[in-house]
Amino acid sequence: MTIQALNIKNYLLGPDATGRLSAEDCQRVAAFLYSHLDEYGDALEDIQACLAYAQARGGSVTYAEEDGELLGAVITNRTGMGGFIPGNILVYIAVHGKTRGRGLGKQLMETVLANVEGSVALHVEPHNPARKLYERLGFTNKYLEMRLQR
Repeated sequence: MTIQALNIKNYLLGPDATGRLSAEDCQRVAAFLYSHLDEYGDALEDIQACLAYAQARGGSVTYAEEDGELLGAVITNRTGMGGFIPGNILVYIAVHGKTRGRGLGKQLMETVLANVEGSVALHVEPHNPARKLYERLGFTNKYLEMRLQR
Protein backbone atom coordinates (compact mmCIF):
# COMPACT_ATOMS: atom_id res chain seq x y z
CA MET A 1 0.00 0.00 0.00
CA THR A 2 1.30 3.43 -0.95
CA ILE A 3 0.55 5.97 1.76
CA GLN A 4 0.87 8.88 -0.70
CA ALA A 5 -2.13 7.59 -2.71
CA LEU A 6 -4.57 7.92 0.18
CA ASN A 7 -7.50 10.30 0.17
CA ILE A 8 -7.21 12.58 3.22
CA LYS A 9 -10.29 14.61 4.12
CA ASN A 10 -10.42 17.44 6.67
CA TYR A 11 -13.61 18.97 8.06
CA LEU A 12 -13.61 22.07 10.23
CA LEU A 13 -16.68 21.80 12.45
CA GLY A 14 -18.77 24.05 14.66
CA PRO A 15 -21.51 26.64 14.51
CA ASP A 16 -19.52 28.87 12.12
CA ALA A 17 -18.31 26.04 9.84
CA THR A 18 -19.55 25.96 6.28
CA GLY A 19 -19.52 22.17 5.93
CA ARG A 20 -20.84 19.35 8.07
CA LEU A 21 -19.61 15.86 8.51
CA SER A 22 -22.42 13.48 7.58
CA ALA A 23 -24.00 11.32 10.28
CA GLU A 24 -22.72 8.26 8.40
CA ASP A 25 -19.14 9.58 8.40
CA CYS A 26 -19.42 10.45 12.11
CA GLN A 27 -20.42 6.85 12.80
CA ARG A 28 -17.60 5.51 10.61
CA VAL A 29 -14.97 7.69 12.32
CA ALA A 30 -16.22 6.84 15.82
CA ALA A 31 -16.28 3.11 15.06
CA PHE A 32 -12.81 3.29 13.50
CA LEU A 33 -11.31 5.08 16.49
CA TYR A 34 -13.02 2.72 18.91
CA SER A 35 -11.52 -0.25 17.04
CA HIS A 36 -8.02 1.12 16.45
CA LEU A 37 -7.10 3.16 19.52
CA ASP A 38 -6.17 -0.11 21.19
CA GLU A 39 -4.96 0.36 24.78
CA TYR A 40 -5.27 4.16 24.46
CA GLY A 41 -8.97 4.11 23.64
CA ASP A 42 -12.18 5.17 25.30
CA ALA A 43 -15.74 3.91 25.26
CA LEU A 44 -17.59 4.37 21.98
CA GLU A 45 -20.02 6.74 23.74
CA ASP A 46 -17.12 9.00 24.75
CA ILE A 47 -15.78 9.12 21.20
CA GLN A 48 -19.27 9.95 19.93
CA ALA A 49 -19.58 12.69 22.57
CA CYS A 50 -16.27 14.15 21.40
CA LEU A 51 -17.58 14.25 17.84
CA ALA A 52 -20.83 15.86 18.99
CA TYR A 53 -18.83 18.52 20.87
CA ALA A 54 -16.79 19.27 17.73
CA GLN A 55 -19.97 19.56 15.66
CA ALA A 56 -21.69 21.86 18.17
CA ARG A 57 -18.84 23.96 19.59
CA GLY A 58 -15.99 23.66 17.12
CA GLY A 59 -13.22 21.34 16.18
CA SER A 60 -12.15 19.21 13.29
CA VAL A 61 -12.26 15.69 11.92
CA THR A 62 -9.55 14.50 9.60
CA TYR A 63 -9.46 11.03 8.13
CA ALA A 64 -7.65 9.01 5.50
CA GLU A 65 -9.28 6.36 3.38
CA GLU A 66 -8.47 4.13 0.49
CA ASP A 67 -11.20 2.51 -1.60
CA GLY A 68 -13.76 3.47 1.05
CA GLU A 69 -11.81 1.89 3.94
CA LEU A 70 -10.77 4.19 6.78
CA LEU A 71 -7.08 3.87 7.57
CA GLY A 72 -6.62 6.75 10.00
CA ALA A 73 -8.62 9.40 11.84
CA VAL A 74 -8.13 12.42 14.08
CA ILE A 75 -10.59 14.50 16.13
CA THR A 76 -9.80 17.90 17.64
CA ASN A 77 -12.02 20.01 19.86
CA ARG A 78 -11.86 23.78 20.10
CA THR A 79 -11.49 24.83 23.74
CA GLY A 80 -12.86 28.33 23.38
CA MET A 81 -9.77 29.64 25.12
CA GLY A 82 -6.41 30.89 24.02
CA GLY A 83 -3.19 32.09 25.56
CA PHE A 84 -3.50 30.54 28.99
CA ILE A 85 -5.01 27.30 27.62
CA PRO A 86 -4.36 26.12 24.04
CA GLY A 87 -7.21 26.92 21.66
CA ASN A 88 -7.47 23.31 20.50
CA ILE A 89 -7.04 19.88 21.98
CA LEU A 90 -6.24 16.88 19.85
CA VAL A 91 -8.49 14.31 21.50
CA TYR A 92 -8.14 11.21 19.32
CA ILE A 93 -5.76 9.94 16.67
CA ALA A 94 -5.41 6.39 15.41
CA VAL A 95 -4.13 4.63 12.33
CA HIS A 96 -5.00 1.14 11.15
CA GLY A 97 -2.46 -1.45 12.28
CA LYS A 98 -1.57 -2.34 8.70
CA THR A 99 -0.45 1.25 8.02
CA ARG A 100 1.55 1.92 11.18
CA GLY A 101 5.15 2.98 10.68
CA ARG A 102 4.54 4.21 7.12
CA GLY A 103 4.01 7.92 7.76
CA LEU A 104 0.22 8.07 7.80
CA GLY A 105 0.11 9.41 11.36
CA LYS A 106 2.51 12.16 10.35
CA GLN A 107 0.42 13.05 7.29
CA LEU A 108 -2.73 13.22 9.39
CA MET A 109 -1.03 15.36 12.04
CA GLU A 110 0.38 17.75 9.43
CA THR A 111 -3.06 18.11 7.84
CA VAL A 112 -4.66 18.82 11.20
CA LEU A 113 -2.00 21.34 12.24
CA ALA A 114 -2.26 23.15 8.90
CA ASN A 115 -6.02 23.54 9.24
CA VAL A 116 -6.72 24.48 12.88
CA GLU A 117 -6.12 28.00 14.17
CA GLY A 118 -4.18 28.56 17.35
CA SER A 119 -2.21 26.34 19.68
CA VAL A 120 -2.86 22.62 20.01
CA ALA A 121 -2.52 20.45 23.11
CA LEU A 122 -2.64 16.69 23.32
CA HIS A 123 -2.23 14.02 25.95
CA VAL A 124 0.08 11.08 25.33
CA GLU A 125 1.11 8.21 27.55
CA PRO A 126 4.88 8.22 28.27
CA HIS A 127 5.37 4.80 26.65
CA ASN A 128 3.21 5.49 23.54
CA PRO A 129 5.45 5.20 20.44
CA ALA A 130 3.55 8.13 18.83
CA ARG A 131 5.19 10.43 21.38
CA LYS A 132 8.31 10.63 19.19
CA LEU A 133 6.21 11.81 16.24
CA TYR A 134 4.60 14.54 18.33
CA GLU A 135 8.01 15.72 19.52
CA ARG A 136 9.34 15.81 15.93
CA LEU A 137 6.33 17.97 14.99
CA GLY A 138 7.24 20.49 17.72
CA PHE A 139 5.10 19.41 20.66
CA THR A 140 6.82 19.85 24.02
CA ASN A 141 6.01 18.66 27.51
CA LYS A 142 5.46 21.99 29.26
CA TYR A 143 3.51 20.70 32.26
CA LEU A 144 2.99 17.63 34.34
CA GLU A 145 -0.72 16.89 34.17
CA MET A 146 -2.49 15.97 37.36
CA ARG A 147 -6.14 14.93 37.62
CA LEU A 148 -8.62 14.39 40.37
CA GLN A 149 -10.93 11.69 39.02
CA ARG A 150 -14.48 11.79 40.39
